[in-house]
Parts: sequence; structure tokens; C-alpha cells
Amino acid sequence: MITGMSTSRREFLQTAAALTLASTEINAATGMPMRPFGRTTKRNVSILAFGCGSRFLMYKEEDKALAAINRALDLGITYLDTAFSYGNGLSEERVGKVMATRRSEVWLTTKINKRNGDEAMKIIEASMKRLQTDHVDLLHVHALMDEEDLKAIEAPDGVLKRLYQLRDQKVAHNIGITCHHNPGVLKMALEHNDFDCTQMALNGALVGMKNVTGGMDINPFDMSHSFESVALPVALKKKMGVTAMKIFGQEKLVGKAPLDKLVHYSMSLPVSSAVIGMPKMEQIDQNVGIAKAFHPLPKKEMKHFSDGLAEQHKMALDRFFANHEDA
Repeated sequence: MITGMSTSRREFLQTAAALTLASTEINAATGMPMRPFGRTTKRNVSILAFGCGSRFLMYKEEDKALAAINRALDLGITYLDTAFSYGNGLSEERVGKVMATRRSEVWLTTKINKRNGDEAMKIIEASMKRLQTDHVDLLHVHALMDEEDLKAIEAPDGVLKRLYQLRDQKVAHNIGITCHHNPGVLKMALEHNDFDCTQMALNGALVGMKNVTGGMDINPFDMSHSFESVALPVALKKKMGVTAMKIFGQEKLVGKAPLDKLVHYSMSLPVSSAVIGMPKMEQIDQNVGIAKAFHPLPKKEMKHFSDGLAEQHKMALDRFFANHEDA
């Protein structure tokens, strides 16, 4: 028998989703649905974000990479998601060449994977130069792994203290943390610290390991241990901006369900935006079309969809993401 999250958590998420959907507005100029980004600012972001990770780096020629970003912005995407670790600064460098002329159009997010504060600051200073900006809208701690990793982040000489300082200085207007596989430790991080935003794996297969310390004690028939059921409610209660990632499970869900339904499932959750890598121009057009045609999935349909995908694919995805960082 498949078990699920508690009734109270499910009802809370349903209420939050209803409020999120009610706040969705259509950009009259582009036709792109837009949503508020938690408590961050009054500025709305596109419900589809352009992921500038490994998929973006599949544009081997720089002119094609820059054309892809410009195409995404022209079609109404306003959220760019990059990181230092994406090509050791290459992604940021390419994004920066577009930001030189289009910075005001974009909610710009980058991430730092160093845990020591001094090491992180050196990279962040270089990131600003690569991005050709004096500030980012959001700076994430990248790829939280387990409790030991969280302790390093929170340590007196850790990166989190520096992020608080950068937020005070308006170098980072907001700070956050991302997590690919461990909803339990992300829940702890969100509860114990003052983050504005978070990014987590939220897809129809209910990604998320059972063991909060990072072990592999996974019960494939227990669907309650997922980011959706464990970490997302904490972020919403604290009014954080939330972005969904791994919509296609690093392509492992492609062919297992219709692409539009995978995207619409994540967008039907109480999130501001879904981050998707789009390594081909036609995929940008396709995903923008899916976003602009978005209609929230009914609750019963979402449950039926996720129950089927999770039972077949959750365990394999959990194992795959256990040591994953999209670089």
C-alpha cells in the first residue's frame, strides 16, 4: 500500500497552491504567466526559468549560447539561473555578456558551492565581474548534501555568515539554498536559518530520500518522504520564494510521461518558477509554449499522476541524485 503525506500537510499545500495560482498574472506583452517570488520583492518572475547549468553548456559555441539566452528573454522568460560551478565560471561569463545590455529585464540568480567563507568570497567577487553586474537578485548556497555539510555552511567561518553580510550590503538582494536529494536536511536548514528563498527537486516522481542524514534507507512504497511533503511546507510557512528544479529528473522521466504534464505538475505546486535546462533552440520554444498554455492540474489528477510516476521511478531517481550536483 502506498502511503502519503499527512492530511494536514496536504491541505496546507493545497491552500498554498490555490493562493499561488490566484496570484498568477499574464504579462500582456509576452503572454508569459508571472508570479510573486515569496517575500523577496514586489517584482514578479516568469513561471518558467532558464537553467544555465549542464544543459546550457551543451551550446558549445558562444554565439549560439548567447542567442539561446536572448531567445528565452525575447519570449518572456525573466529568470536566469546560473552558478560558478557550471563550467567553472563559463556559464556566468556567458550570462554576463547578455547582462551587459539586458540586466534590467532579468531576475538573476547565481550559486556558490564553497563552504568556507573566505573561499566563497573570492569566487563571489569574481562571479560579479563575470556576470557584469554589481548585484544579483538571489545568491544561493549550492547543493546542500547532508547534516555535516549543513554544519560547515553554518559554522562561524562558513559561507552563510558571508551571505548575510552580502545581503546587508545589497550585493545579494536575497539569499537562499538549494538541495537535490535530501529533503530532511533541507527542512532543517530552512527552519534554523534566515533564508529568503530556496530551490529543490520538485517533480511528479516525488524525488527525495527517506534518511535525513544522507543514507540510502529508501522505502520505494513510502511516497511521503519527498521535498514536496517535507521541505516545501517549511519554505511556504516562512514565505520564502521557491523554485522547482529537476522537472524531468535529469531526463530520466522523459518518455515516461508527457512533457507538458511533467512541467504543469511542477507549476501546479505552490512555487514561483520551474527551472529547466534547454540545450536546443526548439526546446526553448517548446517549453515557453508549455508555460504559456499552463492550466493548473486538478488535485486528484496530480495525485494519480505522482503516485504512478513515484512508484515506478522514485527509488532510482533518489539513488541517482544522492551525489548529484549539476555542473
